[in-house]
Amino acid sequence: MADKQISLPAKLINGGIAGIVGVTCVFPIDLAKTRLQNQQNGSRLYTSMSDCLIKTIRSEGYFGMYRGAAVNLTLVTPEKAIKLAANDFFRHHLSKDGKLTLVKEMLAGCGAGTCQVIVTTPMEMLKIQLQDAGRLAAQRKLMPETVAAGAVETKSPTAMQITRQLLREKGIAGLYKGLGATLLRDVPFSIIYFPLFANLNNLGKKSTEGPSPFYVSFISGCIAGSTAAVAVNPVDVIKTRLQSLNRGSTEDTYSGVIDCIRKIMRNEGPSAFLKGAYCRALVIAPLFGIAQVVYFLGVGEYILSFLPKKDN
Repeated sequence: MADKQISLPAKLINGGIAGIVGVTCVFPIDLAKTRLQNQQNGSRLYTSMSDCLIKTIRSEGYFGMYRGAAVNLTLVTPEKAIKLAANDFFRHHLSKDGKLTLVKEMLAGCGAGTCQVIVTTPMEMLKIQLQDAGRLAAQRKLMPETVAAGAVETKSPTAMQITRQLLREKGIAGLYKGLGATLLRDVPFSIIYFPLFANLNNLGKKSTEGPSPFYVSFISGCIAGSTAAVAVNPVDVIKTRLQSLNRGSTEDTYSGVIDCIRKIMRNEGPSAFLKGAYCRALVIAPLFGIAQVVYFLGVGEYILSFLPKKDN
């Protein structure tokens, strides 16, 4: 992306369209990923992604698979725009004559990952509460032994109710719970994703000048996205556990990243860090494939071309 300079409004449009299309397509898989990662030994309600989706449809209906999607659809535009724009910005300023070493590509990805957590952390915080509410409700019905004695079943809160509660009780810091874990996930993800995508995409160029065909950008985005997603999945499990506010009576609570790692290793074993890995790969691959295609096709620039130009 270093060789393609795009205006900020176009990046916002590209990021928004890519995010909305991608999230709409893969959100049910993301919901399954969150629920699989959050269930602990002794309270295993789902055995696989397909089992989770089937039980979700049975207990919550078709739209139960999109619980929390509104938060993602609202915040995915700035999140994707920041990620793509920041990477483009850092690559541009780190490049010499349009060329980047692998180390500088990784530095650009690191900068992009660091910038995006401004939006990603509160987005993930709210999304996880909404996605996991159905799992806890199903546990009350199917596994009553995991519910604390005397617990009263409450109606699932909305994103606005959760936001108001967090701001009232903990201030803005409440929305940024798990910030450290989010950084530990998103920075390595971007360090892996962006250089891998750029190099795979360059392999598909028909000439040294000009962009790669759109299908090459899509495949490169899918491969790079799924590879990076699986690589950082252990940190994603930790982040999901830390950001979950409500738990069953038999489930562990965590005071921080180190405490979370220690308890998962002791109670569930190292394989628990790979929970939801294939779901995450299935979510991230098309999400970033679509994002790169929209970015390289110049959808944002095309839309902006219809606006009247200002005379100098």
